[in-house]
Amino acid sequence: MDQDVVSDYGSDFTVEEEEILSDLLQQAPASPIIGVGLVLNDIEDNEGSRGARIPRTYDRRQHLSGSRRNPVQKQATHFAVEVAVDAFAAANVESSESRTERSRHERSVSIEAPIEVPPGPAPPEEPDLRSPLERFRTKPKKALSVSDLVSPSWCELQYWFVLTKHGKKRRTPAMKQGTAVHKTLEDEVHRTVTVDIKTKEDAWGLRIWNVIQGLRSLRETGMTRELEVWAILDGQVVNGVIDELSHFCPDRELEATEVDALSGPPSLPADQKSITDFLSPNGSQTLSQANFGASASTSQNSTEKGPRIYITDVKTRNSSSVPKAASFRPTLIQLMLYHRLLSAMATNQVDPSMLFSRYDLKANEPFTDAFIAQISEMFFDAPPDPTETGNLDPSPSSTPEIAQDTLSLLLAHNSLTQLWHLMIRELQSTFPHQEKSIGNVLKAEYRNASNGRVMGSKTFLYDRGMLDAYMDEEMKWWRGERPAVGVCVEEAYKCASCDFAEECDWRKGKIEEAREKVRMEKSRRKSAV
Repeated sequence: MDQDVVSDYGSDFTVEEEEILSDLLQQAPASPIIGVGLVLNDIEDNEGSRGARIPRTYDRRQHLSGSRRNPVQKQATHFAVEVAVDAFAAANVESSESRTERSRHERSVSIEAPIEVPPGPAPPEEPDLRSPLERFRTKPKKALSVSDLVSPSWCELQYWFVLTKHGKKRRTPAMKQGTAVHKTLEDEVHRTVTVDIKTKEDAWGLRIWNVIQGLRSLRETGMTRELEVWAILDGQVVNGVIDELSHFCPDRELEATEVDALSGPPSLPADQKSITDFLSPNGSQTLSQANFGASASTSQNSTEKGPRIYITDVKTRNSSSVPKAASFRPTLIQLMLYHRLLSAMATNQVDPSMLFSRYDLKANEPFTDAFIAQISEMFFDAPPDPTETGNLDPSPSSTPEIAQDTLSLLLAHNSLTQLWHLMIRELQSTFPHQEKSIGNVLKAEYRNASNGRVMGSKTFLYDRGMLDAYMDEEMKWWRGERPAVGVCVEEAYKCASCDFAEECDWRKGKIEEAREKVRMEKSRRKSAV
């Protein structure tokens, strides 16, 4: 470019930039540039490097960038666009002196970032005055579970923190190990077959069907595991899963003490009369005594006519010791709750309409054809192993018969309501004497979390009064009738493993109480001296 030729409009290029442009023009072949013809294009047809004034050229640039060009053409195109943009920038009518002054001014102007004003303190959040039941266990959230009712027995405040911060207990590595142990035990009794679920009604149908199969397994083999149970407690739907039900009494000596307690007062010597001999003519029993005797007799007859069923809960631990005292309380409450839920089902006291309404289920909606087909066909895909069950016919001909019976059964009970009625009939066959068919000896079995080895067990009797007192007090907290409370001083060891110890005001208050007691004791001793 000839430096003596000065444009009427001035130039935005410095001497060094013009030399660079001249070198590029000399290196690039002339024919491709002429063929492309970008230098002569109107400035509105292409977006240059600045692009502030070209709002309509994006489509054209996309077209050019997508066209086939050799490397030389690409270089020439890029150069032509830049030149066209700079030529347009020079099109403003402005003298060379004013342009020089403007350039000097632009270089001297600094861009300042906007001053950030630190935000003020956030307004305090208004306390949520809803009860724990309203906040965490009301539709559409999940219903109450046995775990919900048992966990506060360890520490209410800890469970309150869990609900408010996480919504549920987080699964720890130890819990995952325990799940693996439970799965191994379940596989010993049941064979699990995957079923594709399409609707909520199918999902609940599968849950009820599994209960039916579990009850049948209990009657045929004397044991079942992972049996789901439901009940309506204090107007709330509660569900749980019992680890093990069996016909085997875990502690006959303990059960004998219960029978002795039911048999009435100890017998008197032959020459000594009881108070009733004086109050009743001819030594006849009062009505209450007659009823008590009938109750004890019925209890004994239920054992004779059909085996009692006993509840066992399996716990996994990494330590070799068995929990004692306060540490055992949650397990004690849990087993007694299982007894209550199972009794409610055995006596047909669970209103299925409340259950189905709680989960927004269409109780009379037929199951999908795919669900019925899968349940029926699983007997073909996974034929029963007679070595595991011991009571099933191993002949191949029994498999189609079982599948056909299953299909007919599901078609005859093709809704949640009808399948629930079938489950009730199975419960009546399994618990012929209703609640009295359930043994009151409860067992907690402790296994090693790593290998499943049994480390020990504890047995105790079901105590209706204790459970009633616990539930009455615990539901007051769930209903918001009282605040959550922490552990007593004697159970302060629990705080050492609590994730919320540092933010627990209850713990801090108890520490301050202990310090105050020490100060008062020291002051009392000094005054005594």
